[in-house]
Amino acid sequence: MASTTSESPPSSGSGKGSTFWLCFIALVVANFLSALDLTAVSTAVPTITNDLHGGDNFVWIGTAYGLSSTAILPFSGRLADVFGRRPTMLVSISIFLLGSALAGAAQNMTWMITARAVQGIGSGAIVNLGSIILGDLVTLAERGTYQGLLILIWALAGATGPSISGVLTEHATWRWLFYLNLPLAGVSFVLVAAFLRVRTPDGTIKEKLGRIDWIGNLIIIAGTTLALIGLTWGGIQFPWGDTHVLGALILGFILIFSFFLYETLVPKEPTIPLDVMKNRVAVSGYIATFFHGVLTLTTIFYLPVYFQACMEATPLQSSTKLLGTTLVCAPISFITGGVVKKTGKYLLVNIVGWIFMLIGFGLFTTLKADSSTGAWAGFQVLTAAGIGIIWSATVFPILASIPVHRFAAAIAFQNFLRTFAQTWGIAISASILQNELKKNLPAAFAAQFSEGVEIAYAVIPIIPGLEEPLKTEVRAAFAASMSVVWKVMTGLAGGGLLTVLLLKEVPMHTVMDDRYGLEDRSQQKLPTKGGSLEADEAVLRTAETQSSDA
Repeated sequence: MASTTSESPPSSGSGKGSTFWLCFIALVVANFLSALDLTAVSTAVPTITNDLHGGDNFVWIGTAYGLSSTAILPFSGRLADVFGRRPTMLVSISIFLLGSALAGAAQNMTWMITARAVQGIGSGAIVNLGSIILGDLVTLAERGTYQGLLILIWALAGATGPSISGVLTEHATWRWLFYLNLPLAGVSFVLVAAFLRVRTPDGTIKEKLGRIDWIGNLIIIAGTTLALIGLTWGGIQFPWGDTHVLGALILGFILIFSFFLYETLVPKEPTIPLDVMKNRVAVSGYIATFFHGVLTLTTIFYLPVYFQACMEATPLQSSTKLLGTTLVCAPISFITGGVVKKTGKYLLVNIVGWIFMLIGFGLFTTLKADSSTGAWAGFQVLTAAGIGIIWSATVFPILASIPVHRFAAAIAFQNFLRTFAQTWGIAISASILQNELKKNLPAAFAAQFSEGVEIAYAVIPIIPGLEEPLKTEVRAAFAASMSVVWKVMTGLAGGGLLTVLLLKEVPMHTVMDDRYGLEDRSQQKLPTKGGSLEADEAVLRTAETQSSDA
């Protein structure tokens, strides 16, 4: 093993010409477009629902977006392999632009939900393609540094999105949230078309269409959609034991299992080749990614619930209080990538990240309705540091342990798992909070809210107007209920920490897949050590023999 790790990773800054940086800027703008929409719209959901007379269907404004963006991930990764990165990215931006225009013009809730589903398809593919193209432009050893820059863009969107939403909703109209995407999408389209000069695979349209696993993609899209619908319904619109929830979940997971069975036995070119999970190192990274997805979205969605319910913060104020998360995650992720690049090791940073999260969520369980600023801010920074570290660190064991030409499939599957887990995080936490509020709220007060209503979002707007001592009792009930949510998340963080038991250090790849790299290779000097893709994968096979226990 020592002989395979003696090679130093190339410098992140060496050999990066103007073509590379223009390509990277195109990726940055496309990702910012997707991130801004995701973070801004949630603040305006109550206003949109009221204007469109949406009633209890408000949840589908976010759910339709999440469903479609998750379901499209494996398919978009396969399209990128068959048709090339640039054409797929251009189509994705166009779909997002169409969805934004439809959402801005929506006249009823059905129209809005459909538009959000179209937006989600475009957004999911944009984010997925950004990760895949990044793998084409830089070596694995360099990836953390540039991935950290993309996460900085998400942090910027997270910090500014709710503020932009609040200003437009209060002083103009929520429709401008979607219309604002049109010029941004136009700029993004032009930048990608002009500067994302990466290679496109040869072959006729007919040949490329024949390489797509259509049946497998239909199975995974249907299975994912049904499973996520069941998760969305569970504990809110229907009890978890209701036939609607159980039927959707059971059928969804049967289809997902059938997808993996089908991928193993049937297609010559499967959507997700199962060799991306052929050893325990990659499996550890995928399991960690799932845990991380649950924990991240729970933090982002339910810390604002704590701020608004317990501290009577407005949506805009709660987004400001959340800066301890949004502004810490990205720099820490960037630093983590630099550490991995410098050392060529990823095991220690994974351990440190999970320990930070385990301690942070454990401290969250102690928060009360009247906790000090030092408590909620300090605990938040510690948790966010762990989230940022793991956000960057999980990709290294996955990609280090598989061949370079499988990167697109491996990244698409990782993005799928992360997004799927995020929906799990929202659903699990919503169900816990719903059940705990029913127990902890004063009985006479809780009785005002009928079955099928998400109590947290129904109660929060009326808390400031409650009389004492009812207001204090309600705030305390929210703090106690949120404590249970954080206890469950602490357990999941412990599960994440256990995944490092499967990890071993595998040497970082030092070459890229030339099939999808920059058209002008003179603008991006490849490392000379390691020699070639074949030499790099020979090293990998040796490492796999030493590290895999399969």
